Amino acid sequence: MLLQLSLALVATILIEYGVLLLLGERRRKVLLSSVVVNILTNVPLNVYLLRCSGGWRDVLVGEVLVVVVECLWYYGFVRKWSQAAVYSLLCNAISFLTGVLFQLLLVFFNAGL
Repeated sequence: MLLQLSLALVATILIEYGVLLLLGERRRKVLLSSVVVNILTNVPLNVYLLRCSGGWRDVLVGEVLVVVVECLWYYGFVRKWSQAAVYSLLCNAISFLTGVLFQLLLVFFNAGL
């Protein structure tokens, strides 16, 4: 379980950091804050999902909470609600979809073996 949580955290940090760079963010404090906020949100989210059924409702509730928390977090650094919302929504959508794609590829390749 610890390895799974660690891999999810590292992947999320790298993906979301990359998304911020692609969005043109260059302020060091914002980029480093993305690492901190992902540690604060990703680990609890994944522990929650591992402990509950992990159904689509649990995932939806967890992801919405993470988006809200991260939006508030980014607002503290960028001071623009629209920018904070874009950062939070895009970072989380892309990292979530990347995770879904990764899981689908695992299922596909495991089924083929």
